[in-house]
Amino acid sequence: MLHELLKIFRTGNPLKQMADEFSIMLRLTCDMTATAGQIYFREPVPPEERTRIYKRDVRVNKLERSIRKRVVAHLSVASNNAHLPYCLLLMGLVKDVERIGDYAKNLSEVSDIYAGELPTSDIMDELQSIREGVEESFREAAEVFLNSDRERAMPLILTGKDLSHRANGLLLRIAQSDSSAGVTTAQVLGVRYYKRIGGHVLNVLSSVVMPLHKVDYYDEDEISPH
Repeated sequence: MLHELLKIFRTGNPLKQMADEFSIMLRLTCDMTATAGQIYFREPVPPEERTRIYKRDVRVNKLERSIRKRVVAHLSVASNNAHLPYCLLLMGLVKDVERIGDYAKNLSEVSDIYAGELPTSDIMDELQSIREGVEESFREAAEVFLNSDRERAMPLILTGKDLSHRANGLLLRIAQSDSSAGVTTAQVLGVRYYKRIGGHVLNVLSSVVMPLHKVDYYDEDEISPH
């Protein structure tokens, strides 16, 4: 399905414009996620970076609306009806990427809820590892998507599923810890936002290997190495 979508994208306007805008959305939200992670983990970040996250989120939302408008206009022409399945796929993926922008913004706001230092601990080490996995998968996902690279997508999906399971396990460890309410809240939110960002990246990756009606689902038969 994705391979056919990309072939259509390369045929010219207005579908080429949709592809270009979607690529920009992927790049913007990937950058937003990385910057939000720096802010969340209390790494040195210029104050203006927080503002840039909000500005990028506004741009992502505008790109989402632009793509939706182009899809509707494209499908209003009867001769383009054959593109309906591919446009439905794009509409779903655009929403996934828009949600990543929202979660990246939320992640950057955790320090407003708890401004103190996050403790050095096994819990934070695991959260840092999950962060690194999500960010790396996201960086690769954009290229994998645009190249419709099924071979690279499959191990990334398996990694993403593992990161989700680890996030669930980390929440249990946080619940059993004796950290303060502020630290616990910041940790729980961090795990939640990274899990949701990773989940939406998984949805983008799933479009590379799954048929339209199974996008967002990861059948073992489809993603397991043969």
